Amino acid sequence: MTDPAAQFDQLGEVYDTFSDSPFRRHLEIPTVLGALGDVAGQTVLDLGCGSGVYTRQLRRLGAARAVGVDPMAGMIEHARSIEAAVPVGAEYLAGQVPSELDGTFDAVLAVYVLPYTADRDLLADFCRTAARALRPGGRLVTLPANPGLRRDRGYYERYGFRTYGDSAGTDPDPITLDLCYADLDETISAWVWSAAALEDALTAAGFTGIGWSGPAVTRRGVEALGEEFWQPYLDCPHAMTVQAVRH
Repeated sequence: MTDPAAQFDQLGEVYDTFSDSPFRRHLEIPTVLGALGDVAGQTVLDLGCGSGVYTRQLRRLGAARAVGVDPMAGMIEHARSIEAAVPVGAEYLAGQVPSELDGTFDAVLAVYVLPYTADRDLLADFCRTAARALRPGGRLVTLPANPGLRRDRGYYERYGFRTYGDSAGTDPDPITLDLCYADLDETISAWVWSAAALEDALTAAGFTGIGWSGPAVTRRGVEALGEEFWQPYLDCPHAMTVQAVRH
């Protein structure tokens, strides 16, 4: 089948625009970085880095080395152009994680990568790649789609996106995602894995201590938009945070 990641090759600027949304600034990014914890002095791999939003943030937070890897050359080209304009010391590689980096990372971050693993082979490959990159005891933080996400088109619209599509009763289950923040109008195909399938794949790759957690909104986000704005998302997030440790 066609690599589902190919739909992102020309979306670098789109992702940077969406990164400025209140949803990402006040909820998603703080939640992810909170799960990752203190990265000062650590080596961190941003697996499926896209436009490099998190890779750059990791360096700003004191990571000794932050490497972004993405299969899409267009995304990496965009990330490198930002690094050239405003250097922070982030590194970007197009393609797969090179073997010489195996076992060199303290942590692997993979934001919105699992929703684009469209079959069990791709899921297993992602889990093995993350495990291979980590030192023993290294941590994985990743965001899969919430198996219980809402599929009614307007539920998440206030946060800058829509998720919809009838369930096919498969694992993974296909879903459509629209980005609709500001002037964005992009449609992306994604997949929702069951918790059991995700945990089985992570365990098979050598991960232990698998845990799930939901999002949290910052105090500043509540002050700016009110609790009522955020509550529907907190009640039923479209993505969850999964943490695991390489055995």
